[in-house]
Amino acid sequence: MIRRILCFGDSNTYGYCADPQDTAGGGGRFTREERWPCLLQAALGPGFLVLEEGLTGRTTVYPDLVEGVPSGLESLPACLEAHAPIDLLLFMLGTNDTKERFGAGPDDIARGMERLIRIAQAAPCWRREPNILLLSPPPIDPAMDTLECCRCMGRGCPEKSRELAARYRGLARRLGCRFLDAGESSELSPADWMHLTRRGHRLLAERLAQIVPALL
Repeated sequence: MIRRILCFGDSNTYGYCADPQDTAGGGGRFTREERWPCLLQAALGPGFLVLEEGLTGRTTVYPDLVEGVPSGLESLPACLEAHAPIDLLLFMLGTNDTKERFGAGPDDIARGMERLIRIAQAAPCWRREPNILLLSPPPIDPAMDTLECCRCMGRGCPEKSRELAARYRGLARRLGCRFLDAGESSELSPADWMHLTRRGHRLLAERLAQIVPALL
């Protein structure tokens, strides 16, 4: 039986590359040989199918009328149905929720994540029973505030992002999910201090490869 793992996240799951010189493809997205979901697939082997569902700009529940990006709340139900049966669901969202224009603090972001988890737990997509690994995203480095390219994020993003790990850890415990702090197994690009480097993708994939088999 092939065990199916769905990775649902934002640009750090999509594989957005902030520095084109950091990828062999030379573009704005890491290649299949560099993205963490693909590296996880390679590490786990043929008995697993790792499914990528990353979208640049995705929030938990906040519709982005400026960027026109659907939130996780809008897209999650269809993704779960499309990829069923699911053996393990990985969530890594929250970075985009810190944008100043959403007016969301760490507690609000955690409540948005809770809503997604409860939707997933109640969905008829599981092979056996709900099985969720919640990842807190790597916290934004304060150096981001000095970069012109990141002005669209607004103020307060690094501070809010640093508080998500503690909020998500408690949320996972309360809802019966597993938890991983992705900030402990990552490296951010100095091009914007928000997105993983190629090495950061590899580090995260290696950490996940150590723990995922025991969750299935």
